[in-house]
Amino acid sequence: MSSRSAKPRRPRREPAETLHFDDAERVRVLAGPGHENFAVLESELEVRLEAPGGGQVVVIAEDGTARRDAVRVLNALYARAGEGLPIDPGAAKAACLMADDGPHDVLDTVIRIPRSKASFAARTEGQKAYVRALKDEASYDMIFGVGPAGTGKTLLAVAHGAAQLAQGAIDRLIITRPAVEAGERLGFLPGDLTEKIDPYLLPIWDALRDALGQRLSEKMREEGRVEVAPLAFMRGRTLNKAFVIVDEAQNATVPQMRMVLTRLGEGSRMAVTGDPTQTDLRRGEPSGLPHALSILSDVERIAVRRFDRTDVVRHGLVARIVDAYEVDDARREGLQR
Repeated sequence: MSSRSAKPRRPRREPAETLHFDDAERVRVLAGPGHENFAVLESELEVRLEAPGGGQVVVIAEDGTARRDAVRVLNALYARAGEGLPIDPGAAKAACLMADDGPHDVLDTVIRIPRSKASFAARTEGQKAYVRALKDEASYDMIFGVGPAGTGKTLLAVAHGAAQLAQGAIDRLIITRPAVEAGERLGFLPGDLTEKIDPYLLPIWDALRDALGQRLSEKMREEGRVEVAPLAFMRGRTLNKAFVIVDEAQNATVPQMRMVLTRLGEGSRMAVTGDPTQTDLRRGEPSGLPHALSILSDVERIAVRRFDRTDVVRHGLVARIVDAYEVDDARREGLQR
């Protein structure tokens, strides 16, 4: 009898699973330059991926849950690539966090803008619920998007409004926000009225350029089909057949919020976005956003969609910054009790 001890048997690994796709070019988009998207999926899902020969096949070398997750994510990203949506490392990482939706559900949370050829896809569960509410004209006329910075609240609302405008579903896209300085005094601003207020509206113009492109956004502005204005300019108006976006709503006072919410006219819908934790109002002046949420959340045809730090889609550091401030806010609140 041999004195050499028997080596322990390694667990038997299931054979790799092979996914077959119809379009080799979409598979290359899926993998990304230098397979950078695959690298993200391998890290997030703990699998190994290969696309032998750069063809229509992707091989998943892993067992159990990791494999099932990889199949789900790859199919979802392949469907997005088929719609002309960009697939980058950020989109790949976001897809790993999404629920188990089929291709139809994925495309249901995509906003297309025909004339600009731009498309925007929800990247988180919070964004999916928000986009579905924005698109659900049969159920909602007013949608509140509430949560921290970097969650896409404003960009997705602007994208939806731009899509509606490009399709001819509305006559005007109207975007308004309070002209409140974020903790600093800008002093006297030179120029005419437009030049004075434009610094407050730069984030909106950035979102419009992302949605429509520079040339189309300027053309629609000249035609009066896109209007960007401070909240004070909404008083006394009735906004018919328009999509209205009230941005940075946490900086509206209670009377201002009441005023702007009642501007809605026939054939119009409204999106209200903001973060109640970042108000720039004077100390002691209550924000109109939490007040509106407290009295309107159960009103018919109003939807409230809340975002949290898991919905942050800016630089990865932003989510950690949001976390740090939330921890500090909780600590301060505890000390004040």
